[in-house]
Amino acid sequence: MADVSTVEIEQVGIVGGGTMGAGIAELVARHGVPVTVIEIDEDAVVACQHRIAGSLDRQIRRERLTVEEREGILALITVTTDPAELAPCDLIVESVPEDLEEKQAAFQVIDRYVSDDAIIATNTSSLPVMDIGVVTKRPNRVLGFHFFNPAQVMQLIELVRTVVTDESVVEVARRFAERIGKVPVVVGDRRGFIANQLLFPYLNQAVGMVEGGYATKEDVDTAMRLGTGLPMGPIALADLVGIDTFVGIMDAMHTQFGDQRFAPRPVLSQLASAGFTGRKAGRGFYRYEEPGSSRTIAEDDLRPAADPELVAGWQRVGVIGTGTMATGIAEVCARSGFDVALRGRSDQKAAAARDKVASSLGRQVDRGRLDAEERDRILDRITPVTALEELADCDVVVEAVAEDLDIKRELFVELDRVLGPGAVLATTTSSLPVIECAMATSRPDRVVGLHFFNPAAIMRLVEIVTTVRTDPAVTELGRAFVARVGKTEVLCGDRAGFIVNTLLFPYLNDAVKMLDSHYATAEEIDTAMKLGCGYPMGPFELMDVVGLDVTLAILERLLEEFRQPSMEPASLLRHMVEAGFLGRKAGRGFYVYR
Repeated sequence: MADVSTVEIEQVGIVGGGTMGAGIAELVARHGVPVTVIEIDEDAVVACQHRIAGSLDRQIRRERLTVEEREGILALITVTTDPAELAPCDLIVESVPEDLEEKQAAFQVIDRYVSDDAIIATNTSSLPVMDIGVVTKRPNRVLGFHFFNPAQVMQLIELVRTVVTDESVVEVARRFAERIGKVPVVVGDRRGFIANQLLFPYLNQAVGMVEGGYATKEDVDTAMRLGTGLPMGPIALADLVGIDTFVGIMDAMHTQFGDQRFAPRPVLSQLASAGFTGRKAGRGFYRYEEPGSSRTIAEDDLRPAADPELVAGWQRVGVIGTGTMATGIAEVCARSGFDVALRGRSDQKAAAARDKVASSLGRQVDRGRLDAEERDRILDRITPVTALEELADCDVVVEAVAEDLDIKRELFVELDRVLGPGAVLATTTSSLPVIECAMATSRPDRVVGLHFFNPAAIMRLVEIVTTVRTDPAVTELGRAFVARVGKTEVLCGDRAGFIVNTLLFPYLNDAVKMLDSHYATAEEIDTAMKLGCGYPMGPFELMDVVGLDVTLAILERLLEEFRQPSMEPASLLRHMVEAGFLGRKAGRGFYVYR
C-alpha cells in the first residue's frame, strides 16, 4: 500500500448532497478540485444540483462571483446515484444524516468502491468516528472531517483522529484543509469534539432560562449579543442549527458524558415533535416569514418599549465609586444630560475619578468623535463629592463599589438614611444578590439592579434586575432611565450571574476543564470557538482579559447559588490563580504577555 503522506488529493467524493454535502462540494470545486456527489435517487440528485446552483447564483447577485466562474465550478461537480463513480476519488467525505446506522451503511458502500489508498472521512458533529469507521476494511484510513455550516463560509475544520488513524492520513487531511482555505484543528475522538462540546451545553442552559421563565428569548439573545459580542444569541442560534439536530447532538453527548447539562431541555423535544424545528421549518422558538428565512415575525406579546417620559423630571444622578465601572457610568449619565454627583471616599479619590472621565472624553475628542466644547459641557455636569449627604437630592443613585456584600449592605443603610423618599437605589453588582442590598434599607420596593457592562461608556447592554420586593413602577423607572442614557435593557430576576454571567462563565470553566484533560491546547480551543462559532475571542483569550481571579470568583458565586457540581471551578483555574497567573494584568495567564 502506498505511503499516504505523499498523496495529494486530486479528486473528492461526497456521499450525501444535503445542505452540508452540497456546501462542501461547492467549496472543493471552487478550489479547482473535481467533485463527485452520490445521492440516493434522481429527485435527490436534482435537489442537490439546485442547492449548489442556487448558492452560486446568490454569489453572482452579491457580485462575489462572475457567470464564467460559476460555470467553471459547476463543470467540476458531478451529482449521480452511482457509487461506482467514487472509484477514482482520493478522499471521500460522508455527509448523510446524523444517525450511526445510516453513516455505517454509507461507509460500507464507500469501502466497496474506492481504492485501498483512499481516505474516508465522516462529517459527523457528535458521533464517535471509530464507531463509524470500524465497519470498513481500513479503519486506519478513516478520520473525522468536521466542516461547519455553511461550509463555504466557515473557516474551521475539526480533523478527528481515532486511536487507529495513521498519522500520515491526518497530515494529508491537514494539507488538503489548508488547500481549500480552511484552518484545521486536530482533536481526539470524543463526541462533540471542541466546538460542539463547549457550545451546546451553553445553548441548552440558555433554553432552560427561557423554558423556566427567568427571561424572555428576546432578552436572552440580546444579552448575549450585546454583553459578550456574540454574532447571534443562543436561542436564535438553536433555531438556525435546527431543533431536531440540537436534540440529536445533545443526546449523543449525554450518552458519552452522562452530565445532566447534556440532557436536552424538555421544550426542545416538544418543539421537534411538533415539527417546529427552527428556521428551516419557518418556526422554532421564533416565527419566520417563510421556511429557510432569517427574517422573524414580531410576536404579539412583546414587552412595550420603555417610556423615557417617566424620568423626564429627573435631573441628578449619584454614582458611588471611583473605579472603571463607576467612572464609565458617570460619563454615560453626564453625556445624556444628567448632572452627576460622583462620590469617592476622599477628595483626592473623587477628583481622580472625574479626571478619568476627562481622559476618556479627551480620547473621544482626539478620535474626532466629540468636539472640545461638548467635552467641556459634559465634564461641567460631573461634580466630585465625598459626603453621602451630597447625594440627598439625587433622583437615582447607582452604587459601583467593590464586589463585597458587606460593603454594599453598609452603603445601602447609609443611602437609605440620606436620600429622599422618591429616590431609586440601584446596584451594578455582577453576581451578588440585589435583595440583600434592598433589605438593608427601609424601602426595598425602590431598589433594583442596574448591571452595566465594562467599559460602560461603550457597552450598550444593561441588565435590569428585579427582586421579589421591587415595585413594578420602579422597574419601569429603571427601564426609562436606561433608555434615556442610550442603553439597551434586558429584564431578569435576582439570582447570581443574571443572564450573561450565568451563561458565559460555565462555558469558560468547561474550556479550562477541556484544556486540563489534555484534549486540546488553549490555542486550538480558542481557534475552534472563534472560527467555528464566530466568537470574537476564544475562552482563554477572554479569561486573560477578564482576569482569572475574577473568573474564579464569579464561578464560586454561581456554585454557591446553583449548587451544581458542573459549576465547580476547574482545579487548573484555582492553581493558576494561586500562582498569581491572573491574565493580562499580571503579564501571564493562559498566555504570556510582555
